[in-house]
Amino acid sequence: MNKTCVLIAEHYTHLKWESNWIGEFIDKYFFHATISSDWFDMKISIDDNYGKPFKDYEVDITKSSKYITFRRADYLIKATLDYKDVTIYVHDELALKHALMNVYSSYIVYHNWGLLLHSSCVLDNKKAHIFTGHSGAGKSTVAKLSSPRMLLSDEASIVKITNEGIKVFNSPFRSELEASGKERPASLATIQLLHQATNNSREVMTKSDAYLQLVNKIFYWSHSKEETKQVFNLLKVLVEQVPVYELHFQKNNAFWELIS
Repeated sequence: MNKTCVLIAEHYTHLKWESNWIGEFIDKYFFHATISSDWFDMKISIDDNYGKPFKDYEVDITKSSKYITFRRADYLIKATLDYKDVTIYVHDELALKHALMNVYSSYIVYHNWGLLLHSSCVLDNKKAHIFTGHSGAGKSTVAKLSSPRMLLSDEASIVKITNEGIKVFNSPFRSELEASGKERPASLATIQLLHQATNNSREVMTKSDAYLQLVNKIFYWSHSKEETKQVFNLLKVLVEQVPVYELHFQKNNAFWELIS
């Protein structure tokens, strides 16, 4: 059995696995950490040879007095109700990434820490700027066009939400663009809702419109009224503190003139 400790945002996570490809996946996307005790925020055991290739995003959720289970065609998650002790069974690399996103999103919502947002996030002058939108809106395109600015994410942004401020952390949940390991958490300055267009323009959204647009951009698997309420409360704090814009952009980096 192989094992290591990785740091996801502020959370020390102990991982155990056997198959070599799982270790290679962890080395590629996650940041190894060393701590002086046996205490961890989460403990996750990973096994493979489960299920079938990805079919759709439908997840079946069951809950008992001690455990919650998330089941998809290509992965199975069994977790304690506080998400601190988890076993994951996966079919392949895609299943592993999605299962870990499921677990981590559930953990940070349960502990009222923050949200995992379907978006890319770019650093500019030490401030974070999130880009989100419907599928195909251009999240990865904007991430690529923003080079040489550093990226905190190109698929799933880790957003810590408090009344004292909003921070975005380097995300291991990547689609195409790998992290360099040099990116540091940064205060979130803006959020842009993306629209591809023939001209660049940007318009601030009302807080109520921003709230409604961002609700379905959150990676969250609803299973209880209490935790769903926490998602809504966290999102409300987010839009109260961070301006949200509709960004119409051409496929070049000139849109940064509207942001910087």
